Amino acid sequence: MAGPDVLMVHGFGTSFAATWLGNGWVDLLGDAGRTVIGVDLLGHGEAPKPSNPEDYRDLEDRILDSLPDEPVDAIGFSAGAMAILWLAAHHPERFRRIVVAGVGRNLFESDPARGAAVAEAVRTGEASNPELRYFADLPEAAGADRAALTAFLQRPDRRVFSAELLAGVTVPVQVVLGDRDFAAPADLLVEALPDATHVTLRGVDHFATPRDFGFIDAALGFLDAQPF
Repeated sequence: MAGPDVLMVHGFGTSFAATWLGNGWVDLLGDAGRTVIGVDLLGHGEAPKPSNPEDYRDLEDRILDSLPDEPVDAIGFSAGAMAILWLAAHHPERFRRIVVAGVGRNLFESDPARGAAVAEAVRTGEASNPELRYFADLPEAAGADRAALTAFLQRPDRRVFSAELLAGVTVPVQVVLGDRDFAAPADLLVEALPDATHVTLRGVDHFATPRDFGFIDAALGFLDAQPF
């Protein structure tokens, strides 16, 4: 038996097709005999794109609705990783193993000024530094919607990540984080999870993570999903 289905959730401003299909993940998992459940976050890819921030309050529920009755493996990047961890904390029985990347210290530390700057860059398409420029340009991708992505960032977020919450993630989790990622370090997240391992990607920043071979190798190995 090849193993359970694999849920894959992308980060902010991209899509299942751009992050996982375009970087070869889906083909590799298919070669390992795995079925992929590709989810576009609300406001992204082929998902509906409302422009009211309130519509994004419970965006994780859309992911939960896509899952089969049997436990799945899951891979999430950045915003997708946060969504998976939130769901796994409340519904651990729906998962077998989880890989998260692009999250760490940032789960526990609020930075309203940076968040507002990113949202403004997305809204206006203007930016004052290279990192903000990356976010400002995301809505220019084919199929993206600037108003929807702005609403996503301005949503009323019900989530508060804490050690107490993450103690509910009782399945094995692999945390993958580049040493140049703004979400680093991963220590607090790894310590908060009951059964976690940590992989550091040397010389890799946040935005290069989804296409990094070190991430791909670590994740497929952790899920016992190496191609035949």
